Amino acid sequence: MNPTIVLIHGAFAESASWNGVISRLQAAGHRAVAPGNPLRSLSSDAESVSDLLATIDGPVVLVGHSYGGAVISNVTVTENVKALVYVAALAPDKGETTPDLLGKFAGATLGEHLYEVPRSDGTADVYVLRESYHEQFCADVPAEQAALDAAAQRPFNTSALNAASAEPAWKTIPSWFISPMRDLAIPLETFRFMADRANAQETVEIAGASHALPVSQPQAVADFILRVAAAV
Repeated sequence: MNPTIVLIHGAFAESASWNGVISRLQAAGHRAVAPGNPLRSLSSDAESVSDLLATIDGPVVLVGHSYGGAVISNVTVTENVKALVYVAALAPDKGETTPDLLGKFAGATLGEHLYEVPRSDGTADVYVLRESYHEQFCADVPAEQAALDAAAQRPFNTSALNAASAEPAWKTIPSWFISPMRDLAIPLETFRFMADRANAQETVEIAGASHALPVSQPQAVADFILRVAAAV
């Protein structure tokens, strides 16, 4: 049985960011599912993915982009999840937050191009400034596509942004990392540090690629996921 591929988007993106990857996975005979990631709190976001996983029969390859990597790291560990794939993604250890990882090495400039929308519950929703979205988030995507993605971006609640990770799934489930080399959201050295710490089965770095790796490099991402699926 081919594994089901479950794809979790990150902050400032949405499920359609996986479309180019999904079409290639489907063409290779895999079922792919890309649910909406609420981006409300790390624990509740991980719970929503865990609930979905509980409904899937057979093996699963669980894939996360950006903050989606923190989410897949915090899912309930079950026997059917055979692999974790980090696509330009965070892989926090217990107690680490997103800001902890983003500030670990120099090179992340996206944080200088964000704004907040205060919410009545005392939190705030964080967005990327539309005029900065192309350069800072997806520099290797056509301008017309970047404008659409900026308009459709899902906000990152501060509760999710600042939440500390629980014991991560990558300590017991094999992991794979594919990372862009021109990421302005997460420094390349952070990807290397996380992959090394997680004893990644394989790491791939894509020259010239931006943080929006699933959108700008869908073939490379799909090929990488298919290699993982074949391995498990």
